[in-house]
Amino acid sequence: MNTALEVRSGSPVPLRPSVVWFMSLAAAWGTSTIYPLQPAIADVAASLGSSVTAVGVALACGPVGYLVGLALLVPLVDRLSPRAVVGALFGVMAAALALNAVVSGVAVLAAVMVVIGACSAVGAALSSVAGRLAAARRRATALGIVTSGIAAGILAGRVVGGWLADQIGWRAMILVFAGACGLIASGSLLLLPSTRGTAERGYLATLRSLPVLLVRHPAMRVAAIRGGLWFFAFCAVWAALAVTLSEPPYSYSADQIGLFAVAGLSGIAATRVAGSWTDRVGARTVILVGLVVAGAAAAVAGFTVGHTVVTLICLALFDAGLFAAQVANQSTVLAIDPAGPARYNSAYMLVYFVGGSLGAAFGATAADGLGWSTAVVTAAILVAIAAIVTLVAGRDR
Repeated sequence: MNTALEVRSGSPVPLRPSVVWFMSLAAAWGTSTIYPLQPAIADVAASLGSSVTAVGVALACGPVGYLVGLALLVPLVDRLSPRAVVGALFGVMAAALALNAVVSGVAVLAAVMVVIGACSAVGAALSSVAGRLAAARRRATALGIVTSGIAAGILAGRVVGGWLADQIGWRAMILVFAGACGLIASGSLLLLPSTRGTAERGYLATLRSLPVLLVRHPAMRVAAIRGGLWFFAFCAVWAALAVTLSEPPYSYSADQIGLFAVAGLSGIAATRVAGSWTDRVGARTVILVGLVVAGAAAAVAGFTVGHTVVTLICLALFDAGLFAAQVANQSTVLAIDPAGPARYNSAYMLVYFVGGSLGAAFGATAADGLGWSTAVVTAAILVAIAAIVTLVAGRDR
């Protein structure tokens, strides 16, 4: 437990392993909250007396809210205690999810999804906390554990949400998610450190400084460029896969396409391993190995979509390589200013997420108009460019 002296002095508290694993669980559940309604979109539309397209637009407000959360909420953990910020975000998220369970119109659903999306940026906030409070020699390891939670949340949100919606209906399913957020809010107030950040600049000045960080810090700029490139590629491949498999000659159902997401489990394992290896051999080596594995896997997958087993293996290697690179890359961002890493992480994740959004749009469009091979080989080329950027930039300092 944190002592009163520790809170007054502002001295950092080393993160115990149990606390890091709780942060990983919290990051997983927080990240998952913008995804559970996606598999049940048809049921939601029928319940609200609306079209699937309108509900789809409303659910898309979740990622929009996530961008808002990255910009406005994540920097708060540089100034306030993790206990207060994370507990409040989960409390608001629980209330918003409970409201979502009783909505009667698409407009309200969209507005609430913005709030949920903003609060779901808690995963990025928790990774910033790991960067600030973990011991330097264990920073990437702690980051890898928390990031594995984020990766698990992306997968679990859809899988758990879809299964519960089938069992108890979408409204009751959302209430389950709300209840879990309430429990995690309570756990955050009990377990997370209360050490306040030492950031001296004002909150508005912090927000204004986010774009400047990319200009002022070469390491930040390189990390953002390569991260944006490979997240573009990541989202392009998965969007292209959904389009390709839904059309002839495959014509898979949504459930069948969703099973391909099981390949994403490799990414969860990779983040844990990548964190410990980054602490041992350095970020640059882990990034390059991850990009080589991912680029090669994407190049092969571009010509094997008709062979399910080979495609799944390629997707697993692709995910593992990029998630490993992400942990190592993010560790270089958090190390720029270990005393106040959240604004750097916020700026980085904004570029990263914008790259992914553009990649998803590209992947779906390219697969529909030019075919699977063109979309995926293009993604492999972008991964190769990210590797070249890493080589040209030289060793991370």
